[in-house]
Amino acid sequence: MADSLEAVKIQWHPGFYGAAELEFLANKNELEFQREFHLSKEPVRMDLLIIKKLADVRIENELGHIFKKYNVVEYKSPDDALSIDDYYKTVGYACLYKGLGETVDQIPADELTVSIFRESYPREMFEAMKNLGLEIKEKYPGIYYISGKQALFDTQIVVTKQLDKGIHHILHVLSKNVKEEDVRAFVEEAVQISETGDKNNVDAVLQVSVSANKEIYEAIRRCDKVMCEALRELMKEDFEKKEQETKQETLLETIRNLMDSMKWTADQAMTAMKIPDADRRKYNARL
Repeated sequence: MADSLEAVKIQWHPGFYGAAELEFLANKNELEFQREFHLSKEPVRMDLLIIKKLADVRIENELGHIFKKYNVVEYKSPDDALSIDDYYKTVGYACLYKGLGETVDQIPADELTVSIFRESYPREMFEAMKNLGLEIKEKYPGIYYISGKQALFDTQIVVTKQLDKGIHHILHVLSKNVKEEDVRAFVEEAVQISETGDKNNVDAVLQVSVSANKEIYEAIRRCDKVMCEALRELMKEDFEKKEQETKQETLLETIRNLMDSMKWTADQAMTAMKIPDADRRKYNARL
């Protein structure tokens, strides 16, 4: 069972969506987040569309300093490559989004931006960009602005590994090689969050980070009681769900043993175990 669970592919994107909303928490009322925005009736969609509601509001987080009204965001997980074709594909999403406005020029090109997030530095893609005459400037640590005649929209490439750790704890834990200091900083920040939607985003980030870094999270929980309690509180629903699943598996195994050793039916075994009638259907379905 453990080996099969390890083989399950980690779903990084839900964690990134949660992280993106948490990064812009200071301006949550001025931004609208549309996940996996469908660009047509066909299965063509961009990872995230962020709509800036008010033109005169400056986004506090440096990741959003480039933002205009419409902001197309592409996220590459640690398992994904990032090539010049991925850059053009994301620009293509922005072009398609502009072209699908209900009226002519409803979405002005000068109100569109493109952002691509990836953990590691895309050396080959940057070289290809330079060969095309595009200019690359590191505006902030880990945040590279792309400009030049061939750049259709204001564009930034975000290398999350290089982001300022004092500001971007959230994106730093979306890694297969998370650092203990980043986990601690994120957890300390996350426990201060109280609104339900924001807590759900924290949970999404933790789900991914824990799945990708089980050993370091277990080590922290074993060695630090305060941090262990903080993690337990943040992931309370997940712990309760796992405990419930473990309890159900134990009951199922006992039912099977009674059926085998006593030659009982499932109902006889559940009667002996005093399992309520209302719960028997779900156990019968798994026997």
